[in-house]
Amino acid sequence: MGMTLKKKLAEPGRLLNWQVCVIPSAVSIQAMAATGTDIVIIDQEHGPIGAEALHAMITATQGTGCAPMVRIPEIGEAHVKRALDAGAEAICFPLLRTAEDARRCVASLRYPPEGTRGFGPFIAHSRWQVALEDYATGPGAETVCLILIETRDALENIEEIVAVEGIDAVVIATFDLSTDLGVSGQMEHPVMQEAVARIEKAVLGAGLPLGGIAFTEEAANTLRAKGYRLLGGVDLMWLKGAVAKSVEWLK
Repeated sequence: MGMTLKKKLAEPGRLLNWQVCVIPSAVSIQAMAATGTDIVIIDQEHGPIGAEALHAMITATQGTGCAPMVRIPEIGEAHVKRALDAGAEAICFPLLRTAEDARRCVASLRYPPEGTRGFGPFIAHSRWQVALEDYATGPGAETVCLILIETRDALENIEEIVAVEGIDAVVIATFDLSTDLGVSGQMEHPVMQEAVARIEKAVLGAGLPLGGIAFTEEAANTLRAKGYRLLGGVDLMWLKGAVAKSVEWLK
């Protein structure tokens, strides 16, 4: 099955489920991909996931409609190249601050002359079942750029950031953003509410898919009503929550 995420994101109004994965396990990725979730975000920024586990986790999505996305540790061409050459379909970029950061992110996904990606998809071409020489104009041209808005600087520059050509989707990382704004975890704080509203207006006004965290159906419905299209949670938090319920049954 070829890359499909870019087309899904470009379809107006289409809702997508995504799951952030911090557990370094191909088994858990395989199980989640089998549920019908659209995206697994393999988290190398906050999860203990090395190169070998990364490749195994990406491979575990094969044969499903689930896109393997990698949240790299920081904006950097070497991180992008390593993830894409392991077979990733998309990159999640953390800690953007400026439109120039966004342009650098887009360029790192593309081969010259449009971008800065070095050629070496020796593993990726097999993951996407094309000849090595066909990767650049095939799957290599369909990689997805998702950015996280999680800093005060990004908030202040949001209108310029979302105007950068080549961004496919935007996620508001509310915990990080609230911390950077000095109201950590206080999602109802006026400062946070104002910040989120400004980001929502800019992203939706630019016609980009917007994503957020939703651990309950109620939360998902609230965000859907506001125009969010990418919704999901975190593997470890889902696991802890399910086990906690099991523990409660015996009390």
